[in-house]
Amino acid sequence: MGPPAAGGLGGGRGRRRCRRWSGATAPQVSLEAAGARPGPFRAGELALAEVRRKHNATLKLLCRLAAGSVLASPRGFLPHHDIIGQLPGQMLRTSAGAPLLLRRPSLEEYVLLMPRGPTIAYPKDISAILTMMDIHPGDTVLETGSGSGAMSLFLSRAVGPKGRVISYEIRDDHHNLAKKNYRHWRAAWEIGHMEEWPDNVDFILKDISTAAADMKSVTVDAIVLDMLNPQSALPVVHPSLKQGGVCAVYLANITQVIDLLDTIRTCKLPFLCERIIEVTYRNWLVLPAKIKNCKSSQMVETQENIEEPPQKEYEEIHIQDQAVLKESEYNESLSDDAETNCSMPYVARPSYSQDGHSAFLTKLRKFRPLLS
Repeated sequence: MGPPAAGGLGGGRGRRRCRRWSGATAPQVSLEAAGARPGPFRAGELALAEVRRKHNATLKLLCRLAAGSVLASPRGFLPHHDIIGQLPGQMLRTSAGAPLLLRRPSLEEYVLLMPRGPTIAYPKDISAILTMMDIHPGDTVLETGSGSGAMSLFLSRAVGPKGRVISYEIRDDHHNLAKKNYRHWRAAWEIGHMEEWPDNVDFILKDISTAAADMKSVTVDAIVLDMLNPQSALPVVHPSLKQGGVCAVYLANITQVIDLLDTIRTCKLPFLCERIIEVTYRNWLVLPAKIKNCKSSQMVETQENIEEPPQKEYEEIHIQDQAVLKESEYNESLSDDAETNCSMPYVARPSYSQDGHSAFLTKLRKFRPLLS
């Protein structure tokens, strides 16, 4: 048997050999070409501050950085000039000495914290809708009901720079708010990233049920209906949807779903209902079972662990979302030396506060009827 091939594990035929680069000829990876984020915060971009609270809760504060502004939190103030120039992931202390974790917000966090008029489509539902429609970069998507712009932002990212999102809104105040939130996110993204956020959303102030003439010249890959009466829009938009395309409908009540399906049946619209779902999350708490003096708690199923919390404790948990915690409660941390040297059991249980129902998602598929 001959010697192993250079760069490989053996000299068998058909194996690809690894190329060895010398220091002079090795290719250089450009961070700018790879679209890497620049390091420090800059004035004009968005920053997210996290305040740790009791019961493993976190308060998130969103701000746009400006040299003369101040971030106000329940635990004190922090001037923006102390944030500008810092790297994301940096811990800073407020005027009251409380630690804040600073980082750039994700799109999910932005849509949950941005100004809103109507109720937004929540990110958990938007993710399911994007999966339903099987959106690809370069697609054209029609959205009815711009709302506060949450769905528009996620669709903009999904279709990419070569795609297009057409968003209709009947109310003037919702139309302006959606455009404002979209514009603010794009402006902050351009400052905090190497590449620009695509400018690919057309916000149109018009009732979609009266836009039949506008839709004749448009062909779309998918449709999202987020409106009170989506059945009024289906006769107008379905000719523009490609054959086999998906129309996802976002409805709050199951009675609205029934009205939608009844309209499709009575009007003989070319849609098949494939799925009707609601997306629910179950939040969990996993915390050390400990007491103040760092003595291990016994691993027994006490009444406190297996039953619902007393009403007083339950109320305190929810009141803390609006109250300032005491310093002794806030400073409980697993990083303390006393706690690090202790071996502690853990308690895992569902959180007292859970995300409930938000919407019913209906997946409609356009088909071509059989020829009679």
